[in-house]
Amino acid sequence: MRAALVVGARPNFMKIAPLMREFKGRNVETLLIHTGQHYDKNMSKVFFEDLELPEPDIYLGVGSGSHAEQTARVMIAFEEIVLSKNPDIIIVVGDVNSTVACSLVGAKLHVPVAHVESGLRSFDLDMPEEINRMVTDILSKYCFTTSPEAETNLRKEGVGGDRIFFVGNIMIDSLLYYMKKSEDSPILEDLGLEKGEYILVTLHRPSNVDSPEELRSLFDMLNRLSGKLPVVFPVHPRTKKMIDTANPPFKISSDFKMIDPVGYLDFLKAMRNAKMVITDSGGIQEETTVLGVPCITVRNNTERPITIDVGTNVLAGTDPVKVEYEALKILEKGIGEHGIPPLWDGKTAGRIADVLLKYFD
Repeated sequence: MRAALVVGARPNFMKIAPLMREFKGRNVETLLIHTGQHYDKNMSKVFFEDLELPEPDIYLGVGSGSHAEQTARVMIAFEEIVLSKNPDIIIVVGDVNSTVACSLVGAKLHVPVAHVESGLRSFDLDMPEEINRMVTDILSKYCFTTSPEAETNLRKEGVGGDRIFFVGNIMIDSLLYYMKKSEDSPILEDLGLEKGEYILVTLHRPSNVDSPEELRSLFDMLNRLSGKLPVVFPVHPRTKKMIDTANPPFKISSDFKMIDPVGYLDFLKAMRNAKMVITDSGGIQEETTVLGVPCITVRNNTERPITIDVGTNVLAGTDPVKVEYEALKILEKGIGEHGIPPLWDGKTAGRIADVLLKYFD
């Protein structure tokens, strides 16, 4: 079996790394393709090193652009790769533009597509990721799901049960595999932080950062929280652009630490030892659930509702007043009982390999 594995953005790296490791142990031929949808030379290098990933076999370098431009460039470049390398299967992960673009190419060229993290739904078509998820799932021969409700979503959309495989959460494979290694990170010492005595923040979604007024309101709220505990904010490039151009400039308290983006191991250590995490990321909702760290999601919906049902996640919406209320409640009372969803056990890559090798055998 020759498997083409596609990454397009940093969250994809953590999902591909366990598969690369699993396939290597089973002597499966792999072709690692980096589309370059999101690419920062320094950060990509750090993530590849942290996750012990080999250099991509092929780098497409499509760069940024509108959703249509980016998707089209990936499709044109990836089609040439599929025709020349002739993979037996195309494996895509997550919900970025590269995911749907490569799925479309595979479907058109009649190469089976496997989608890891299939069936996640926010039911919000204003999110480009939701469109990517729905289209990719319809085109995929193998829909690998992270949680039971994902199968329900797929069946409602007409995906047959013979295409759905509940295998667990591939993100947690990386989380558990690199947990011990992350302890060597010096990030807490470098920032002068104590375990359990700071709030970790990530914000990058357009709904939160593209409006200067809304972003300023969120910053005012984070400034107030920094009076309770230090706030650490690795700033996404999209968010940094808005901060740098704000007029008047945002007010930042001395206990509000804005830092450059950090590598996977540094972030894992910072997340694991935080009092709470405030985020609009998808994967962080899952990781904090397994780590038992309270998470406040600054969104009006989530495609990962199981993190609310059994985990540590609170869906607070985008109103800074509500976010602050939830944060203060956690600081005062902590969180209630919580658990870990089934099959979030670090063995998902093995289950995916079992399914694919059984088919090709």
